[in-house]
Amino acid sequence: MALIDELAEKLAHEVIAAQQELDEDRLFMEVGNYIGTSSPSLQEAFMTACRLKMAEIRGRTFFEKRLGELRKAKIDNAEHGTQD
Repeated sequence: MALIDELAEKLAHEVIAAQQELDEDRLFMEVGNYIGTSSPSLQEAFMTACRLKMAEIRGRTFFEKRLGELRKAKIDNAEHGTQD
């Protein structure tokens, strides 16, 4: 992995964690814009890393919720002797 990707991913991980902690969902945009004044290449790598991480979090949240619903439905069906 190139240095630029390593730096971008590390920073993206920290920024996304701070966003979640502080409920500040646009912090990555502020950081990205600030980075862009010094290094457009790092800015693009950082923004890509942030988008990927946020998409992964969103997908995982959906998956976990849906999995819970499906498991509950399976248990309910087994208890009531019905099938979907």
